[in-house]
Amino acid sequence: MRLTVSHSTCYRYDPAVRYVTQSLKLTASRFAGQRVLNWQISAEGCTISAPFVDGYGDTVYTLTASGPLESLEVLVTGTVRTQDQAGVLKDHKEKAAPQVFLRATAATKADEAIAELALKVKAANSEVSPLELAHALANAVSDAIAYAPGSTHAHTSAAEALAAGQGVCQDHSQVLISAARSLCIPARYVSGYLFADADGVPHEAAHAWAELYIQGLGWVGFDCANRCCPTEYYIRLGSGLDARDAAPIRGVHSGGGEEQLDVSVVVKQSQQ
Repeated sequence: MRLTVSHSTCYRYDPAVRYVTQSLKLTASRFAGQRVLNWQISAEGCTISAPFVDGYGDTVYTLTASGPLESLEVLVTGTVRTQDQAGVLKDHKEKAAPQVFLRATAATKADEAIAELALKVKAANSEVSPLELAHALANAVSDAIAYAPGSTHAHTSAAEALAAGQGVCQDHSQVLISAARSLCIPARYVSGYLFADADGVPHEAAHAWAELYIQGLGWVGFDCANRCCPTEYYIRLGSGLDARDAAPIRGVHSGGGEEQLDVSVVVKQSQQ
């Protein structure tokens, strides 16, 4: 499938800021199921450094801008060709060992409820393969957390989301990651885009899911919000220990006061 992306992230500052620096993990990944045909990142009036590839295998740019700045807009446009790999991340070059993703963060630390959920799933699936156990764990998280936009916020932890019983893709992903790590299964957060869900229904284009490391198979994606593994409808950007670590844009600014953020993402299917 050939997909095009148009992604705008606009910051407005009141009063104006003196300086901005951002880390941009906004480049589509390269692996067997995703070929990047073209990709551009721009921001008028800003300096964007040459990219580097981090240990996770993700391309990272650094943006800087000197003020006074009342607004800043980061634009991403690109085209990729995707293929359904049943969620398996094949031929993705990275240096970090899977064991790196056993480390808990504040957002993914397993509390008693998450650990109990994971152990219950493992006990009910004691005779299955590691891949089948991962699927069972993802299904259990989907059952435990109802999809409810606006019910959580960017800083909601996995424990808080499970206790609330509702959330969005970020919450589904972080709870699955937390539960998997409690069973010593390496797991990580993935940010990206989604053209449509598994049934072809249009979806909010900015999306997130989890990847679990399965011995003998490698990294496998699980989207608990849509109860499926990533397909050709998905565009993968980057990964991290949690949502903050995998964020497409992370940064700081000096001076100024209130910051307003507007994001627009459109993913379309294009013809040859």
